[in-house]
Amino acid sequence: MIKLNYRNTASAIVGEENGLDLAMEFLEYNDVIKNIISDLNQCKDKPGQWLQWMNLGYSEETVWYVKEFASMVRGIFDNILILGIGGSALGGIAVTEALLKPYWNYLSKEQRNNYPRIFFLDNIDPDSIKGLLDVLDLKKTLVNVITKSGSTAETMSQYMIIKDLMQKELGDDYRKNIVATTDQRVGVLRQLADQEGYKTFVVPDDVGGRFSVFSAVGLVPFALLGLDIDKIMSGIKDMDLALKNTDINENIAAQGALINYLMDKKLGKNISVLMPYSSRLKYVSDWYVQLWAESLGKEINKNGEKVNVGPTPVGALGATDQHSQIQLYNEGPNNKLITFIRVENFDTTLEIPKIFEYTGIGYLGGKTINDLINAEADSTRVALADYNRPTMTILIEKVDEYNIAQLMYMLEVQTAIAGALYNIDAFNQPGVEQAKNYTYALMGRAGYEDSAQALKSKLVTV
Repeated sequence: MIKLNYRNTASAIVGEENGLDLAMEFLEYNDVIKNIISDLNQCKDKPGQWLQWMNLGYSEETVWYVKEFASMVRGIFDNILILGIGGSALGGIAVTEALLKPYWNYLSKEQRNNYPRIFFLDNIDPDSIKGLLDVLDLKKTLVNVITKSGSTAETMSQYMIIKDLMQKELGDDYRKNIVATTDQRVGVLRQLADQEGYKTFVVPDDVGGRFSVFSAVGLVPFALLGLDIDKIMSGIKDMDLALKNTDINENIAAQGALINYLMDKKLGKNISVLMPYSSRLKYVSDWYVQLWAESLGKEINKNGEKVNVGPTPVGALGATDQHSQIQLYNEGPNNKLITFIRVENFDTTLEIPKIFEYTGIGYLGGKTINDLINAEADSTRVALADYNRPTMTILIEKVDEYNIAQLMYMLEVQTAIAGALYNIDAFNQPGVEQAKNYTYALMGRAGYEDSAQALKSKLVTV
């Protein structure tokens, strides 16, 4: 199981102004945490609670269908192209970047064991879209369109462009090159998929996009790339069992949530930095930023009061960002809680040769790069404590399917518990919808004419 070391958030380490009396806080919030965890597990099967993501590790039928499809198309396609934005892409990027061999798309077919390359179009920059389409052979590309609503403007505009190109190049056979992951019953993409005869997978009800990585949204591309989704499911189930424990002293998601909450509300540390010391985990930070920001950044609490809460999430990468951000973290405003992710066992051990012993870098010879990156992680943690900056460290044994699933599911549960502590709805996103509606108006979507007129007058003054 992954572990959490929160020692450097204690007032005994970083001082009373910047740290917590953890024994006292855990005791004081013990019943609160117990009730939150009990409520989450009791409500997860109730419609409308948006907690079905807590059941995804047990979706054996989905796993079976995904594995069957991956087996059917094995060896047919050279490329997978994911069309999606936000939660439809960030989780997939995080997991594939972590678990595939580094520089996967540059490897030969033999080095990839005949599995395809993978590309994510998670933005609508025209130059990037055109550049990717210029280098992809669409005849050998499987396109996975992912949108629960089926009306996401960014994703559906990409789909329209690529569908048109594919139909021109492949004729009626283009349908075999498109897979849709969307709502089971409603939405434009569901309608089109049924009309066109695409293979489809379902985004379950009551699963928000940022919590959907272990649904078919992520499992389909993971299986197509040869990742072991059975191990992913095992990691989720084992972590889910551990996080059912209502004792805060035994529940790392509850510990992380409470410490983040108290650092913000009591000590004004309203910036939450996630900093893995592994390049393979870089995009887990990007996924975490959306998870934390959309879930916890809310104007109104559950009592209808205006609160404007939510710590600001920041992604960083060790050791890279020791040379770009740590100066600020050590000597700038003391308003951050930094959480490191430290990998105990890398897949590779890389030795530094014993050369240049007569120079100032000779001390590195005979050590390993593994020694160096872990020394950097430890020294940065200690240096931050010297400056009275609070930090936590998540320790994972290795980067593999089981551990990545545990890590990401734990962060999802931590987010849900934090939302309950803030007394806000962690599963809606009203602040996102306003900009979406304005976009629909500007692009001429039917039903948004009045909004378009109002928006045009606002654009003159903004």
